[in-house]
Amino acid sequence: MTDVESDFDVIVVGAGIAGCVTAYRLAQQGRSVALIERGVAPGSKNLSGGVFYCRVMEQVFPDFLDRAPVERRITRNVIQFLNADSAVAVDYRDPRLAEPVNGVTVLRAKLDAWLGEQCEEAGVDLLAGVKVDEVLREDDRIVGIRAGEEELRARVVVAADGVNSFLSRAAGLRKKEPTHHLALGVKAVVSLPAATIQERFGVGPDEGAAYAVVGDCTRGIGGGGFLYTNRDSLSIGVVLRLDDLVAKGADSAEIFDHFLTHPAIAPLLEGGEIAEYGSHLVAEGGLAMLGQIVTHGMVVVGDAAGLTLNTGLTVRGMDLAAASGIAASDAIGAALDAGDVSATGLAAYREALMASFAGQDLQTYAKAPAFLERERMYHDYGTLLGDILHRVFDHDLSPRRPLLKTARAELKKSPVTLRDLVSDGLAGVRAL
Repeated sequence: MTDVESDFDVIVVGAGIAGCVTAYRLAQQGRSVALIERGVAPGSKNLSGGVFYCRVMEQVFPDFLDRAPVERRITRNVIQFLNADSAVAVDYRDPRLAEPVNGVTVLRAKLDAWLGEQCEEAGVDLLAGVKVDEVLREDDRIVGIRAGEEELRARVVVAADGVNSFLSRAAGLRKKEPTHHLALGVKAVVSLPAATIQERFGVGPDEGAAYAVVGDCTRGIGGGGFLYTNRDSLSIGVVLRLDDLVAKGADSAEIFDHFLTHPAIAPLLEGGEIAEYGSHLVAEGGLAMLGQIVTHGMVVVGDAAGLTLNTGLTVRGMDLAAASGIAASDAIGAALDAGDVSATGLAAYREALMASFAGQDLQTYAKAPAFLERERMYHDYGTLLGDILHRVFDHDLSPRRPLLKTARAELKKSPVTLRDLVSDGLAGVRAL
């Protein structure tokens, strides 16, 4: 395919993790790269943050943990069922998660700004405060972008413009996502002194905790709550499956406020002040959301490609975004060298992505989204667990019964049937 005259080898639209990793690695190859960000600076529009399973970043920045603005190294993971007045939790602490570091909490406003700086130092032209209006086409090929009155041409365009990626839709790669592939995230950052966080969560100066919460935190709406410790703040919020939220006519802000006041959560926030608050759409479809990510002159990375993975135990997106940036930059570099940036020439991107841990994990957990749509997960199981444990720990002077008999008695009173329990258990084993 004959190349058109270009301003850059590659234009990357979106300076999140996927976009920055792609741009940085291409610049390291000696390519001319423009990185376009709609916000006034990378991270300025990004309220997101959470646990970043960051070992993949050491493939890009070997000294990532020493230089990047990470918050705390997660050594404690809490999986919690909330009922109206009670909580049941599995609390997993393990120093093996600290060395080598497995996951860190990050605040994306800080992390993305740092990534943007690394890109500029590598020779990327960072164009911030620029809104891309459309892609440029010649015949069936993407050849650049238009922003206002300005047009920029490139041999390859990378769509890294988030879960609502209008670039991939404009290129015909994606259709409007069904609501069951999306969720609404509502989040706040709550300021607390570092010493208070360490004492309250039982962690060391560099250590942190991550909570995955289900049940009363969403008032029965499919989804869950989260709480992560940063250095001197907490990230807390709810993720609500969009189809369920709309069908039940629930108010996301009221659900979020309810979560913050739950008796198991409120003490963890005591004395804190909300420093940031916002909401955004989150991809929830897993492998089913990936779709087509390559066309003539364009590839799609990160959230724009639907690369998130919620297993109910962990929520991942940032590591998948980084993996897509690595795969895309390698494939684009090879395509530029070969002089073939057609869909065929760029096809190695998808192949490399699916061969990586990111693609393999998407396939391993392909059934997880459907499993997590089961409504019993968000009410009945938490109540059942709470009632069983109440019978175990409530010594009311009545004779004790064996645990199995206690469980059976509570199961008979529960909306959950034995058949439900077996069915959901088998589905969970297959999905997770």
